Amino acid sequence: MMSRSYTNLLDLASGNFPIMGREKERKRFPRVMTVPGSILELDDDQATSVTSENPSSIAGDRMIVVANLLPLKAKRRPDNKGWSFSYNEDSLLLRVKDGLPEDMEVLYVGSLPVDVDPIEQDDVATYLLEKFKCVPAFLPPNLLEKYYHGFCKKLLWPLFHYMLPFSADHGGRFDRSMWEAYVSVNKLFSQKVIEVLNPEDDFVWIHDYHLMVLPTFLRRRFVRLRMGFFLHSPFPSSEIYRSLPVREEILKALLNADLIGFHTFDYARHFLSCCSRMLGLEYQSKRGYIGLDYYGRTVGIKIMPVGIHMGHIESVIRHADKELKVEELKRQFEGKTVLLGVDDMDIFKGINLKLIAMEHMLKEHPNWQGKAVLVQIANPARGKGIDSEEIHAEIEESVKRINKEFGRPGYEPVIFIHRPISISERMAYYSIAECVVVTAVRDGMNLTPYEYIVCRQGVYGAGTLSDLSGPKKSMLVVSEFIGCSPSLSGAIRVNPWNFESTAEAMNEAISMAESEKESRHEKHYRYVSSHDVAFWSRSFLQDMERSCADHFRKRCWAIGLGFGFRVVALDPNFRKLSIDDIVSAYCRAKSRAILLDYDGTLMPQNLIIKTPSAQVLSLLNRLCGDPKNLVFMVSGRGRDSLSKWFLPCRKLGLAAEHGYFLRWPQHEEWETYSHGSEFGWMQIAEPVMESYTEATDGSGIERKESALVWHYQDADPGFGFSQAKEMLDHLESVLANEPVAVKSGQLIVEVKPQGVSKGIVAEKIFTSMMEEHKQADFVLCIGDDRSDEDMFDIIGTAVSRRILSYNTEVFACTVGQKPSKAKYYLDDSSEVVAMLESLAEASDSPVTSDEEADISPRKVGNASLFV
Repeated sequence: MMSRSYTNLLDLASGNFPIMGREKERKRFPRVMTVPGSILELDDDQATSVTSENPSSIAGDRMIVVANLLPLKAKRRPDNKGWSFSYNEDSLLLRVKDGLPEDMEVLYVGSLPVDVDPIEQDDVATYLLEKFKCVPAFLPPNLLEKYYHGFCKKLLWPLFHYMLPFSADHGGRFDRSMWEAYVSVNKLFSQKVIEVLNPEDDFVWIHDYHLMVLPTFLRRRFVRLRMGFFLHSPFPSSEIYRSLPVREEILKALLNADLIGFHTFDYARHFLSCCSRMLGLEYQSKRGYIGLDYYGRTVGIKIMPVGIHMGHIESVIRHADKELKVEELKRQFEGKTVLLGVDDMDIFKGINLKLIAMEHMLKEHPNWQGKAVLVQIANPARGKGIDSEEIHAEIEESVKRINKEFGRPGYEPVIFIHRPISISERMAYYSIAECVVVTAVRDGMNLTPYEYIVCRQGVYGAGTLSDLSGPKKSMLVVSEFIGCSPSLSGAIRVNPWNFESTAEAMNEAISMAESEKESRHEKHYRYVSSHDVAFWSRSFLQDMERSCADHFRKRCWAIGLGFGFRVVALDPNFRKLSIDDIVSAYCRAKSRAILLDYDGTLMPQNLIIKTPSAQVLSLLNRLCGDPKNLVFMVSGRGRDSLSKWFLPCRKLGLAAEHGYFLRWPQHEEWETYSHGSEFGWMQIAEPVMESYTEATDGSGIERKESALVWHYQDADPGFGFSQAKEMLDHLESVLANEPVAVKSGQLIVEVKPQGVSKGIVAEKIFTSMMEEHKQADFVLCIGDDRSDEDMFDIIGTAVSRRILSYNTEVFACTVGQKPSKAKYYLDDSSEVVAMLESLAEASDSPVTSDEEADISPRKVGNASLFV
């Protein structure tokens, strides 16, 4: 069950949070909570109650879009009494609804771009919900400063764009109070979501790096909530991301979402690499979908670049024509070839690199002097960026230098526009530009090329831009470091740091044959017009539905403190093994089979010395001493180690190397797996493994009598995984005609004879007992890794194959709360030992006369097997 003080537990993850005063009681939005399965304990605080006696007005699924800013514009009324609100038509998130089903209601949760007085907040919130379906989160100015301008803009944003804070002046150093503010704001957003949330019916779609820990707050309250997250910025490589002091907290919070979206495969690959290196998680690709197995939940990874809203852009184009801006610009640049740049004024847009490239082009290709013009529009920075004043001064200096060297009366090679311009004016510039140049050194997506392509296509019936008689053409020079680059195959891609190659690309773009320009434009327009924002949101919703499909099929357990919180999703029949239940069944049984793994089951994995303790040896002897029991140690270890370690346990059966060698109780001889006793294949496999070992630092070969195992737990995680995958293919190829199986496991690649498994050992034991007329009516099987799943699998089919009876009480148990074919679990090896101790005590207790009668020589059968 969930603690009532879970919010305080979350606070532990980031130190002592500043205590925020309780706000006055506010109006609550009518809603109802219906959580399937067990209802978790809720907060006592009525101000954040998630229950309501009012019935919900929502019928069917609904999408709640959560972002830092609401898609609204706000300004004070002329009389200074109240506010005037309108939709922000330029907001991409406003267009998300176009790709969703028509009957799906969309609500927006976010902050406002203005500071609303606390006295007005209740009225504003009610008005926005009723008129705009928006739920505002009002952020106090001091909290906003630390959260947005502090943690988001001074730490996360530069870091995600590959800028490390090498000095106090170069990026922001980590400030714990800013992190606390970031967490506090995410918590506040979660409370606003909860106010309007119907957990059974709603989808929640969280956007961008401002709200990366929000999934944990929401998942704590509703373990089955359908929740997605989309990152609109780059995700840095693991070498950069690992420098973030709260790196694991953010990763674990994101993994509480069901689907995580990225613009490009590079960004997704970097995220997956971070999950592998820092959390030990590996992803799998199945039928084209990428997923991370996280405590039984499959977290989907979505790769889909966002698009533009075609209708909005086309509407703006018509408006630009009506304002005659296009005609004005055509007269201004008559006889000139215009190259256009449209960027925000920040250090990552590479504006000065573009100017240097323009300068170099004019030097190397003097034929463009007096003809080519670069119009650079610099939008004001959206936040308090780093070094923005220095960047602006550098750009101004470059513009003056270039214009002084190459300018002449009536001609300026560079026109620098540093002021806010309307979207219609921007479209007018697109319409007269022969080429758009984007030289950002790092950018999440950048939709400027998309807008340019649509604008150059024109709109039927718009006037100037709708002159369909002329050819449609557009040229693009784009940085390879921006998110839209992979989707624009006809663009000329450049490394913006190499200004010489950028200059040549600019020359090539404006010198290219008209027919080639038209072909490239046509190809781009087909993609941009079909992959718009509606396509993006529709695709994301479909993947979210798929990722959440098994929410109600599994049992979910909420565990962990702070940002270590996660949901463990397990099979509905999977539960913790009850000591009382198994002891009761144990006492009722007349013939018992007990199969135990060693490493990770009786012996903790993290111990260096693996020799069994005197307690374990004594415990095994007590269990083996019960004439009703057949006890087997089934291990992957070699027979020499097992013989030496368990020498005092004469009545203990041993299965070594996953069952290739088998020794029955009170026997000296080892039985060998009858198939495939030839090991000539080792002379083929070992040299292959050795070559990979030499090339992979931290790896090694374990040589067993029947198998070869390549370990890479001490190697670099990414490189080791890559090498293991390649080795697996290599070994399967060279051993194709050999009677062996090549398998990958937990940080290993193993080659062993075909048919050898712990499942075969279990089958042999059950069959032998049945042949001796001593069919087991009690089975206990415990293990902790993949090889033990073979035993659980055999047990699952043993009844249908009649080697176990329908009355047999089966306790297949895995160690650790994780997905398994077993029906039970125990948390760790100490609980395993405690459970076995309880069984041993039951065996030690005096037996009744009836029980003594049951243990007659006639019923015991072959004493060599069952004593």
